[in-house]
Amino acid sequence: MTARVRHNASHALANLRHALAGLGLASALVFSAPALADVRIGIAAPLSGSDAVFGTQIRLGVEQAIADINADGGFLGQRGSAVPGDDLGDPKRGSEIAAGFVRDKVQLVVGPFSSGVAMPASAIYGAAGVLAITPSATAPQITERGLATIFRLGGRDDQQSAVAARYLADHATKIAILHDRTTAGKALADAVRKALLADGVKDALYASIDKGDKDVGPLVNRLKTSGAQIAFWGGTQTEAGLLVRQLHDAGSHAVLMGGIGIASDEFATLAGPGAEGTLMTFPADPRQRPDAADLLHRLQAKGTEPDAYTFYAYAAVQIIQQAAGLAKSLDPSALAATMHGGTVFKTVLGDVAFDMKGDVTTPGYGVIPWRKGPTGRIGF
Repeated sequence: MTARVRHNASHALANLRHALAGLGLASALVFSAPALADVRIGIAAPLSGSDAVFGTQIRLGVEQAIADINADGGFLGQRGSAVPGDDLGDPKRGSEIAAGFVRDKVQLVVGPFSSGVAMPASAIYGAAGVLAITPSATAPQITERGLATIFRLGGRDDQQSAVAARYLADHATKIAILHDRTTAGKALADAVRKALLADGVKDALYASIDKGDKDVGPLVNRLKTSGAQIAFWGGTQTEAGLLVRQLHDAGSHAVLMGGIGIASDEFATLAGPGAEGTLMTFPADPRQRPDAADLLHRLQAKGTEPDAYTFYAYAAVQIIQQAAGLAKSLDPSALAATMHGGTVFKTVLGDVAFDMKGDVTTPGYGVIPWRKGPTGRIGF
């Protein structure tokens, strides 16, 4: 570069600084260090398809938590941002989402939602050292494989099934076991059946339908013929709602008990009046916790009525932020070490701690009824 060119370039830069000075931009443009990159948090959830109601809850919780944490100083001073990944509730697609997050260096993930997706996806996350917190997947194998960076906020099928089987054995002499043939639904139903058999209780009916099947009439007829007083359902809200509606319309007094897969207001909408009296194995409703009151009111003020998994997803991001503060690092392995260390995190779910497998130490399952509230709305 000639002296004249260097002089002209220097003169042009000086003019640019002078022009920007009045706008307060010169120092930021020329002298400041490059801005720190966002802390990207992946959302691995069914954002479309039949389980989108759950994915929408998870996305709402993650994005609201990130917004609140950003407003309060961020993640070790860095801003967080959400990276949605729609897994459609499909294991193959979930694995593709996981591989994409790994490729794009998204090292923190909330999800997946279901066990069928979480099993293969978490293997990818674990092998790559990505920190993944599922707010909902219940298959014991997810955390039994020794994957150091894989955690879950809900309980496990073996914990949930023990609570369900105990209640069923105490409250019914004829019990039906039903499922939707998905990995998660069948696993939960089979776990309940196994727990009942261990107590000497044999089911009066063991049957299934395909997820997405709208013709539940034949199953309703089989259930009525079996004489079952309570039917345990391993599956999600859609088919459960249709079953309950048709049982109610047929004049059956059989009660449906579901697992965490029916924890959505969509179940009550589909089931209609028959939803009242339905039972569900679930921890205490997070919407009723004092720790969640502020978040609940703020979301309601925006015209949003959050469901349970909104709070589980929000808590997952709170845990990431708090673990980062304690570890003084956003490296997934450092966060995982802090989380495995028995640290108690303050969340909208209350106090949360993890064991060395990555499971919560207090899953808190109980049997919760769906009831009609003062407004006439049926909920849990």
